[in-house]
Amino acid sequence: MENEIFDYIIIGAGPAGLSSAQYAARGGLKTLVLEGMGGGGQVTQIADLENYPGVYPAVNGYDFIEVMKNQALAFGAVIKNAQVSSIDKKGSDFVIKTNDTIFTSKALCIATGAVHKNLGVPGEKEFTGRGVSYCATCDGPFFRNKKIVVVGGGDSACSEAVYLSTISNDVSIIHRRDSFRAQKAVVDKMLAAGVKPVYDTVVKSINGTNKVESITIENVKTGQQTQLECNAVFIFAGMAPQTELVEMLKKDEGGYIITDQNMQTSIPGLFAAGDVRSKPFRQIVTAVNDGAIAANAAKELM
Repeated sequence: MENEIFDYIIIGAGPAGLSSAQYAARGGLKTLVLEGMGGGGQVTQIADLENYPGVYPAVNGYDFIEVMKNQALAFGAVIKNAQVSSIDKKGSDFVIKTNDTIFTSKALCIATGAVHKNLGVPGEKEFTGRGVSYCATCDGPFFRNKKIVVVGGGDSACSEAVYLSTISNDVSIIHRRDSFRAQKAVVDKMLAAGVKPVYDTVVKSINGTNKVESITIENVKTGQQTQLECNAVFIFAGMAPQTELVEMLKKDEGGYIITDQNMQTSIPGLFAAGDVRSKPFRQIVTAVNDGAIAANAAKELM
């Protein structure tokens, strides 16, 4: 099996990973980014990225990440599409195995991000791809002028509801609490777009025959259940960090990797950046910040 040696390897090609690659390569480190299928992270699902400082007017998330890739490549970083199967540490070196290559490095950064959680209700799995979706920009256009339900109460749910309101004038958002967790500006924009909030409510089942036709919802305060007709259910029920490759690391209660201010994990030379890391606020701008700090700390190890 082929063996390639780098100074610094980053697993994940979202904003955190690409930012780290740019800073590391520009700083003189031989840098590799390993991206799995569908590289780019959650940012590729954003139709209009409007809150990244210095980027105005809004840009498409896919275009934004492509610019980041090209910028990292221009500074000398290498980006490869490969699925990592294992990570080990031998002496002071990290050993990363993929299907056909073994990579080694003095420093390693985990920037694998997080994925959307499932609701775990009857009908969710059965109707995925037939009315159930986790990406509004991917599937929203299929439901133009249809009855759309969004489930969730954070920034992602509210932002995606705004986008869906441009496709249909019948969009409802279901949230288990009596107020949204999203930033006030995002919530205000959503409500101004005509999205109808349904508070104190959870989804109990997703119903239909060959496709979604309705959902059963329950008021958490009264216990009353009702049927809500709809053609699509977009689920944004929180995130689960992608930490399968580094189960040995210290994590918080939510499963996110704990680091110090330099993005250093509990293992020397192993860093974590972006949405996979334990922190109070997850945005593209904070992911980019994490990546840059990790690269700077990695350079100091050389």
